[in-house]
Amino acid sequence: MTDKTIGVIMNGVTGRMGYRQHLCRSVLPIIEAGGVELPDGSRVMLDPILVGRHEDKLREISARHGDLKYTTDLDSVLADPHYSLYADFLTTTARADAIKKAIAAGKDIYTEKPIAADYESACELTRLAEAKGVRTGVVHDKLFLPGLIKLRRLIDSGFFGRILSVRGDFGYWVFEGDWRASQRPSWNYRKEDGGGIISDMFPHWNYVIEGLFGPISSVYTEARIEIPERVDENGKRFKSTAEDAAYAIFELESGASVQMNSSWNTRVDRDELLELHVDGTHGSAVVGLFDAKIQVRDATPLAVWNPDVPDAHDYQSDWQRVGDDETFENGFKAQWEQFIRALATGATYPYDLASGARGVRLAELGYQSAERGVKVAVPKARY
Repeated sequence: MTDKTIGVIMNGVTGRMGYRQHLCRSVLPIIEAGGVELPDGSRVMLDPILVGRHEDKLREISARHGDLKYTTDLDSVLADPHYSLYADFLTTTARADAIKKAIAAGKDIYTEKPIAADYESACELTRLAEAKGVRTGVVHDKLFLPGLIKLRRLIDSGFFGRILSVRGDFGYWVFEGDWRASQRPSWNYRKEDGGGIISDMFPHWNYVIEGLFGPISSVYTEARIEIPERVDENGKRFKSTAEDAAYAIFELESGASVQMNSSWNTRVDRDELLELHVDGTHGSAVVGLFDAKIQVRDATPLAVWNPDVPDAHDYQSDWQRVGDDETFENGFKAQWEQFIRALATGATYPYDLASGARGVRLAELGYQSAERGVKVAVPKARY
């Protein structure tokens, strides 16, 4: 058993996701735990270097976390053989070019999504990585959350029988930025800067649906700019050019359908910010990011609609909560560990650039559907 160290280039770590989820909640805790344990008992330690454009921001983050290494010179670390893994947390518009450079330098890739601004560019990245022989991973964080892990176990156990439909609600109210600061960056609402809830969330819905319910055969989407004007980080008003809500129906190859509502303009009246209601012939489940509750066929109440008489039945009481019988890791950290193990052992990794490209494809088809007002078939993937 021989321990090893992987040098990690963390590009874009001054951004919200790169800093909070990937540095603070994933890489640093892995280091503090003594690395990632492998099946043979050996461990893989991570040695990160922070990369970004603003030296002052990098210096401040470095000092806050024990004088981590940092640089504004991406090319220098791409040329350094010690750093074999490139991790990308840049904005979507900058991501593809940076990943191309890392692939050309022979680095393995771990990246946020969407992996590119369009499907052809995503396919190009997939082809380049395959030709170079580098290993790749794309963040599929929601599959590693407790609620979806519980849902995966229900599906694998046959709990649902035949799955008929899925209804999903995601989103919350994002403040417009005038009377209260927005909790999302303003570029999210500018199409020219890579914004849009379809490009943001459809790559998530692609891997969630694929990973839990199977391949998607068609998509129908309604896209909306529901709040036409917002205020940016500097107090300046701007016109919203990217959709802030999308309402979609995904048909699956299995015959089931998935309805997903995604909105930054909804006030939450549900237990969690993401909720999936799955109905099957033998049972149903309502699942969030953390919790899950189920109702079996034999416990399904007799529901009778009578518009003249108030319904006194407590439908919520007919559901049984799925208990927490284990401690779940942070979803981002759990996927980091899974990917590092795959790198170290040579195991096949399912959430690669090809998977990321399919997410970009679904977003692209979602836009086509919204523009044409029709259902659009999802063709077989090509890379």
